[in-house]
Amino acid sequence: MIRAPLSTVTEEKPLRRLPAGNTATNWLKIIALVFMMCDHCGKIFFSRVPEMRMIGRIAFPIYIWCAVVGACYTRNMAKYLLRVLLLGIAVQPLYMRALNHTWQEPNIFATIFLGLTAIWGIQEKKYLSQITAPLAALCLATVLHVDYGWQGVLAFILFWAARDSRSGLAAVMVAYFLFWGASYRVTSSLFGMTVNLNAVPAFLSGPLSAFMRLETYALFSLPFILIRYPKKNLRMKAWLGYGLYPAHLVLLIVLKVLMFGWM
Repeated sequence: MIRAPLSTVTEEKPLRRLPAGNTATNWLKIIALVFMMCDHCGKIFFSRVPEMRMIGRIAFPIYIWCAVVGACYTRNMAKYLLRVLLLGIAVQPLYMRALNHTWQEPNIFATIFLGLTAIWGIQEKKYLSQITAPLAALCLATVLHVDYGWQGVLAFILFWAARDSRSGLAAVMVAYFLFWGASYRVTSSLFGMTVNLNAVPAFLSGPLSAFMRLETYALFSLPFILIRYPKKNLRMKAWLGYGLYPAHLVLLIVLKVLMFGWM
């Protein structure tokens, strides 16, 4: 019996399935923060400038993608979920003060937590968790009235399912945000100009009306998510990445106090 030399005997390790899109998540978090700040400033200070809310729609899909990439890379999903949960609890008072919400309206980290819980269940595949975890997350999103509701949690599941293919991810995003945007009214003005789709040929007015709705503007996030640029991620401490969200809430509170006084 001939035995192979010990030096040639190696234990094969399972290859980690990495996402196909942009994995420079530190850059993406800063980009998303800029769009989110635009969205929140539009809500608080510039309610007559709807374009700021439209631009702000770009932030949420980027945050979803960052969470999906994090789920691919993390070595301990339970700790990842715990960090998200604790941060969500910690920032809730700031969220309420900055954006005039109540305890019955959880912040975006509740949505991220439920979305990641659904992904964890799909990963583990224990006791039918690939079915029960997503269903439970969607139901809790509805009951708890989390930010973006069950639609936001479903977006996490779809992004996860399409993460291995940029073309697949693009197709899923276009289809889903068109579906999501269908419940919103068509944009009637852009940057002070009236939008009249009745003046457009019928074969164009239908597709344009489908894309010119509040949630469908989220599709402008596609280049940030799909294009692998920059190739190198920004060096950032983990605590700083998590601290960007509460920092922007503190800034909003300070601006509100300066502009409207302590209310």
